[in-house]
Formats: sequence, structure tokens, C-alpha cells
Amino acid sequence: MSVRVAAALSVLVASLVAAGSTPAHGGAPDLAGELERALAAPGIAPELTAALAVDLETGRVVYQQHAEAALLPASAEKLAVSFAALRALGPRFRFQTALLGSGEQVGGQWRGDLYLVGYGDPTLALPDLDLLARRLAARGIRRVTGRLLGDERHFDAKRAAPGWKPTFLGRESRPLSALSVAGASQPGPNGSAAAAARAMTVALARHGIRVAGGSSTGRAPDDAAHLARDVSERLSAIVRRMNTDSDNFVAEMVLKELGATVTGRGSTAAGARVVRRALADADVPVAGVRIADGSGLSAHDRLTAAALVAILEAGSEDPAVERVFVGSLAVAGRSGTLERRLERRPTRNRVRAKTGTTRRASALAGFVGTRYAFAILQNGRPVPYWGARAAQDRFVTILARP
Repeated sequence: MSVRVAAALSVLVASLVAAGSTPAHGGAPDLAGELERALAAPGIAPELTAALAVDLETGRVVYQQHAEAALLPASAEKLAVSFAALRALGPRFRFQTALLGSGEQVGGQWRGDLYLVGYGDPTLALPDLDLLARRLAARGIRRVTGRLLGDERHFDAKRAAPGWKPTFLGRESRPLSALSVAGASQPGPNGSAAAAARAMTVALARHGIRVAGGSSTGRAPDDAAHLARDVSERLSAIVRRMNTDSDNFVAEMVLKELGATVTGRGSTAAGARVVRRALADADVPVAGVRIADGSGLSAHDRLTAAALVAILEAGSEDPAVERVFVGSLAVAGRSGTLERRLERRPTRNRVRAKTGTTRRASALAGFVGTRYAFAILQNGRPVPYWGARAAQDRFVTILARP
């Protein structure tokens, strides 16, 4: 975070503490007044609306309302996760999936079992299994005497995150597993690994390799031989998919991978601790911040407008991640969740932002050109969808004016 913005946020925090719960509206009177009027929306309580806009050239807070209020962030949560992942794992990080074997190759036979081992690739799909099958066939193997077992132990066995409604599984996100293949059906508690193993046997059969023992789930022994490997695209591309299109499943898998890589525990809770620590290390104000999942679906998540703006600023000023982090955001009128939003001048192509929508929360946080960083959080039971979105659009349109 820049010294100027850090100083501005410090002043903001101090003013809020001094003022108690009374919202303060900083910035030039005319601009602040316009922004305040823009945020007013029927059915949304002012006390459940938080907003902050900072002039990146001067570090001046041009508008703030309840900027330190801890509110449900919806998918704006993904900003915290993507920032932490890029910092901790690096933009060049790749997930992998391995095909291992216990036993030995004798002529065209593999005498023993095969293991499809997942390491959390959120983009793993049927074509990747086909690639693994081709690579195994290139070794001259045509028959496996044992079984093909799916191994998902890289992550824990929890399929959902804390605070999720039961209906979120399958609707908002696929079940969470270190071995989950897009396009493979996943019924039952062990469905991901079992479905992946079954799909792998089908891919092997297409390449002339018969698995005599069928498919199941199990753990690869430590001394299993590496027979084939598939790697994902770089994390930079995965984060772009996660933020531009607001992919919940990707966000949750990235969060668990943070836990696995940094702490050795592939769980949502471990990943959440890594995110919070990354925010604190970047001088993001974490008072009131609660990371319960990666996607923002959890009813336990909490972020503040001040934290979101600080994340945006920190991500945009870190030379190691700036291009990827800023480039992962949807562009107004052009891409992702903003493709059909803010389509006209002065916002088209000038606003890059992360959207967020659940029944109880609506959010928009990002940049207006290179001049402003902003964050808006609106909560309610429920939040009126169109009214909240219209208020956000009015707010950033004012900031985008020449």
C-alpha cells in the first residue's frame, strides 16, 4: 500500500473511532455530496451501506461512509483470496495431477495398481485425463492387471465451506475435492475421486489400455512410480477466471491450496488463516475482517470497505503481482461480470472491478482509470438487486466523469 493511501486510511480510522458510529463524508463537498446522493437506494438501509473512494494520485479520501463497518462482502471476497494467492504462490504457480503406479511394467502390462492423484487443480477436465492416457500409452502399456484408484488426500474431505447453505453445492459450486474433474458426474460423499478414477479408466480405454480391476478410490503409496503428469495453466490465468467470471469453485480450490502449500493442511480454515496473514503483512486493516471461505458465499464472511480499498491499492503497487491482479478484474462494458454493465461513456473500458451478489449482499470494488480506487458494500435481508446495482453504477459514473 502506498504511503499516501496508508496515511489517508489511518486518518480515516482515527476519525471513525473519534466519531463513533456516525458516518463521515470526506472529500470535496460537491463531489462527496454527489456520491452520497448516488448511493441512496430504496430498500437499502444507510447503516448497512459502506463505501470508500480514494484518489490514488494524492492519497486523499474523496468519500467514505461506514468504511470500517464489517459487512458481508459476497464475491468481493475473491479480491482478498486472489491477492493472497498471487503473493504466496506467485503468478507462475501451476497445479498438477499425477498418474502413479505401484508394481512394475512387464512388456505391455503394468502389473499392479494405478493411482490418479489430484493436487487441487480447479481446471482439471476430461481432456486433461485424455492427455495422461496418451502419455501412459506412449510407454507401451496396454493392460493394467490391478485397479485404478483416485487419490484426493491433498485436501481434506469437506465438500463445502463453513456458512454455506446446503443448496450451494451443485448450484453455486461443485463439491470441493483435490481430485475433481469437470464433466465427470460426482454422486455420493466420495464422488469426486471415484468419478475421476472412473473417467480415467474410460480415457485409458480410448487409448487402448484396459484396466482389469476397474476403478475405485484409495491412497497411493509413498514409493509409487511417477508414470505421467498434467499441469494446469499458470495461476495468473486461473485468478483471471476466478475474478473476471467470479468462479466460486476456483476460489475455494485456490483457498485450500494456500492452506496446503503454506501450512501443509489443505483445508478452508488453513487457507483462510493464510489470507488473513497476507492482508496483515500488506498493512491492510483487518479489524472486523473474517475470512470463512474463498468465494464469498459464506454467511460468516466479513470485509470492510477500508480493507477492500487497501487490498486494491496493495495489489496495484506490488510489481510482482500488479499486472496480473489488476488485469484479473472485469472491465466495464467488455468482459466477465461487467460485460453488460456500465457500457457507456464515461465508464466503459475505464472501470475495472470485482462484483458481488448474494441474497443478502451486493458489492462492487475496483478502479476508475488510474485515478480512483473504490469499494461499495450493501447488506440487507434481502438486498434489492437492481436498486443496489443502480446505486453502485451511479457512484462510479460520477467518479469516472472527466
